[in-house]
Order: sequence, then structure tokens, then C-alpha cells
Amino acid sequence: MSEHYDATETCDPSEREASLLFRLPRVIEAALRAPGWRDRFGTIDPAAVKSRTALAALPLLRKSDLPAMQKEAAPFAGLTPAPTAEFARLFVSPGPIYEGEPREADPWHAARALFAAGFRPGDIVLNTFSYHLTPGGFITDSGARAVGCAVIPAGPANTEQQLDVITAYRPNAYAGTADFLNILLEAADKAGRDASCISKATVGGAAFPRSLQERFVTRGIDAYQTYGVAELGVVAYETPAREGLVVSEDLIVEIVRPGTGDVVPEGEVGEVVVTSLESRHPMIRLALGDLSAVLPGTSPCGRTNMRLRGWMGRADQTTKVKGMFVRPDQLGEIARRHPQLGRLRLVVTREKEIDTMTLHAESNSADLALADAVSATLQAVTKLKGSVALVPPGSLPNDGKVIADERPV
Repeated sequence: MSEHYDATETCDPSEREASLLFRLPRVIEAALRAPGWRDRFGTIDPAAVKSRTALAALPLLRKSDLPAMQKEAAPFAGLTPAPTAEFARLFVSPGPIYEGEPREADPWHAARALFAAGFRPGDIVLNTFSYHLTPGGFITDSGARAVGCAVIPAGPANTEQQLDVITAYRPNAYAGTADFLNILLEAADKAGRDASCISKATVGGAAFPRSLQERFVTRGIDAYQTYGVAELGVVAYETPAREGLVVSEDLIVEIVRPGTGDVVPEGEVGEVVVTSLESRHPMIRLALGDLSAVLPGTSPCGRTNMRLRGWMGRADQTTKVKGMFVRPDQLGEIARRHPQLGRLRLVVTREKEIDTMTLHAESNSADLALADAVSATLQAVTKLKGSVALVPPGSLPNDGKVIADERPV
């Protein structure tokens, strides 16, 4: 049986890129039929947005802003050209954030992720992601059925009943959080129930620590991580190569410097930004608030799409200094005013019961005049005084962190 879902996964990367960028203007054109996107983009020419450079010039849509935007213009903040009734299902996730499911097979890009995790036609999947209001359960459900699996819509509760279901149906596959799979296995051991039928799993929605990975291996369970969000479905997924997460087809993923919309060089840690080529519910440059980085090259598993290193923390590093909020976008403004600088890192400490901050800035120059100019910009932008330390290029950590709060708790 093939190791890949279809030929698209192994196509030439240049062909994939050409296809994505060919479709992008059409999605922009569809988006402009919705008032929310017209307000954001103004009078842009969709035909001109045919490159990653042109896409990067568009403003970010922050996921964290969606609750307020949707409250102002319910239910979808005016960002959907399609009427609400055209969606197959309507969800609400914590925030609250409202989402619609398009009327098509595998609308959340989950089938490829499940196939990469070894799910095959005829498998029986115990799906413990929630089916209540949020799309989590349906993301996996639709993907598994597209692969050809039978799905048990178990949801994430009632351990004793889950064990009864496992005894009755003998599912060989699991979908849900890694923690809940561990809870089920421990409960089965304690009750003397046999859960050894589960041999494969896809886990997401929470951390998958090394300790659990090793525990599942000893139980004979081959488990793979997925990275997804309620607005888009599966963004990237692990494959048998175990080298990063392969980006789902039909998505354009960028990694940007936190606090800005500026794309960072390959390998540098930044915020994950995703554009979906779904014309009925387009998401254009949706900033997820998560940190990751692009892995160079292609996966040994044969899939040729971009790879991410995985979830590496949160991009929102806003902190309060002397009663004033300091935000990553303010560091982005400093970088724009001083393009000769490289990475920036604002370190906040406390000395003699007073908050202090030092901006570490990578620079080829140690000129005091430059340091003074950057210090003046720091004060102008943040309304707070701070010192500036010019450091050699490449000396700051590549971890996506632009504000480091090192004050004792």
C-alpha cells in the first residue's frame, strides 16, 4: 500500500508553490466580497497579490483579535463572503470564537495527517476530541472517514464507558490528547481491562512530552503529533520520518518576527501565520500566536512540502514595566526605524526594587551614537527609559523571544 495519501504530497516543491500562488489572487478576490476584508485591505488589486512578497505586504489578522471583532459583527466579523446557512456545521470555541465548516469532504485537512500516522481503510478510530460545540471532534471525524476508517464519536469524558466501548469495538486507532490516552491506558490496567487493541494514534491539542512518547512505545502504540487550530483545521503533522511537522496542502504558511508581519529567514524562530485557500471562509495571514521555525530541505519520508519544527511557545510576550505595557509590536517598530539592526531582545529585570530594561540589539557596529539613537527610539516608542547594548550579529538566541522578563516572581 502507498506510503503517501496522493501524488500531491510528493510533487516538485516549485509546482506546489506555483499552484498556491496561482490560486491566491482568486481567494483575495473572493475575500473582498466580504465587508470585513474590504475594510482591512482597502482598494487592493487581487491580481497583484500573486507572490509571497505581495502577500507579506498585507496586514496580519490576529487570532487573539477575533473574539472582539466577531462580537462587533456577529457571527464571523464580516470575514465570510458565503452566507452563514451555506456552512455544514457552525461551531463556537473558547474566546468565544465562531467558526463554520464548509460543505465538503475533509474540510479541515485532516485526512493526510491521519494517513501519515498510519490510519488506513478499515481501521476503527476511537475519537476522543470534543464534539460539543467546538470543531475538534469533527476535524478528526471527517478526516478519518475520508481515509476510509470507522469512527467512534467518544468525546473526552466518561472513562469507564470508554473502556466498555474499547472492549466492544476493539478500536485499533486513537485520536485525542496524549494525556487522555494515558488516562485510558492506566484506567484499563487498574480495572484489568484489555486495551491492547490500540496500536496507532494521532495526538494534538496539548503537549506530547518525551515521557509519554516513550510510554506509548512500550505499550506498542505508534503515536504521531498534529498541530491544528479551530479556524483552519490541521496546519501541520508528523510523519514516519519524525523530523518536524509537514505543512498541510492548500495552506500558505509564513514565519514572521513577533510583533510584526515581517517574514524571517528560514530557520529563524518566529510567529506562525497561515493563509487558507478556502474561498467561502478565507483566512488571510491569520497570526496564530504560536512560535515555530521552518526546517530546511525536505522530509526523508518523501513528502516535499514545507516543514515546521513544531510548537515552540507563544509569540505574545507582552509584559508590564513600571505600570506600562511593553509589547512585541513596539520592538518591531524599533526594528523598522533602525534597519541596520539584526535581532532585538528586550530584557526586563529588577534592581533595588525598580523595574529596569535593557535592549540587546545585534549590530555590526559598536558606535555609541547608534546606541544613543536606538535608546531614544526605545523611549519614544515605549514611553519608558532603558539602556541599549549593541551585540555582535548571531549572538542572541534564536528562540523567537523579543521580550524576556527576568524579574523574580
